[in-house]
Amino acid sequence: MMQEMNLLNITCPQTAALAPMAGVADTAYRMLARQKGAVMTVSEMISAKGLCYDSKGSAELCRITEQERPMGLQLFGSEPEFIARAVNLIQDYQPDWIDLNMGCPVPKVVNTGAGSALMKTPQLAAECVKAAVRESSVPVTVKMRIGWDENSVNAVEFAQLMENSGASLLTIHGRTRSQLYSGKADWNVIRQVKQAVNIPVIGNGDIHNAQDCEAMYQQTGVDLVAVGRASYGNPWIFEEIDCFRKGLAYTAPTPQERMDMMLAHIRLILDLSEKPPHLAIREARKHASWYMSGLKFAATFRARCYQLSSYQEAEQLAEDFLKYT
Repeated sequence: MMQEMNLLNITCPQTAALAPMAGVADTAYRMLARQKGAVMTVSEMISAKGLCYDSKGSAELCRITEQERPMGLQLFGSEPEFIARAVNLIQDYQPDWIDLNMGCPVPKVVNTGAGSALMKTPQLAAECVKAAVRESSVPVTVKMRIGWDENSVNAVEFAQLMENSGASLLTIHGRTRSQLYSGKADWNVIRQVKQAVNIPVIGNGDIHNAQDCEAMYQQTGVDLVAVGRASYGNPWIFEEIDCFRKGLAYTAPTPQERMDMMLAHIRLILDLSEKPPHLAIREARKHASWYMSGLKFAATFRARCYQLSSYQEAEQLAEDFLKYT
């Protein structure tokens, strides 16, 4: 069962990390995930070029609080010279490691040759890793997919090249870029990568609950599992995994506990945001909806979640929702 792991000079239980998710896993999200047992976190994607050109938005994404540690900062880009300069800049924020994104499938990223498009240009990807390693005083890691499409599943060769270029750890999402987030994650390829490299491997994709997490450990031999979308409105998944791996009973949160967490999450978003409250609350809308997901009458209240304009409305929403459950 569960054991302690040493990854990137960090000792942690072999449970689950929070996967990086742009537009979702912000500071508030990461803090709650850590509170509930996520063993490490990673920032949202930071544009290497944006950072080099003094983009305020890019700089804000570099913020790290002690409650989120151990935490890495994730850069995306496809030009080694900008990667090198960005690595120099973000070390001022004292990340525990620096992650290079080679897995993002969204068009605005891949159309620049970055994200999962780098899996089509392995040598360029290798130059990006070498540039980062050359400038970094902390470990450099890579987040990747299994390939660009089903006809170019090159994860094993790509992973070996990343290792040879100086990457200290790999995180692999078990889908191709063309799958986006649909279909089934291929854990067999994750297993093949784990067997082909000598550096630690984190597995990601199709972890919906503690049983899935255990199955990934058993089927792939990965060093750690990362949970992404299954944590939407459900930071308790890390607690669930922790209990399962320790052989302890786990009790799912009650509707009241879910609404309490929803409100705590919204307060955290409002407290941490540099935006005025009437704008910051918009960031909370999707989270409010996710905390209700799967519960009876959730569909009835979803529209109200996406119209929230104040914390008081969120309180009223939670109160009204609980009357139905």
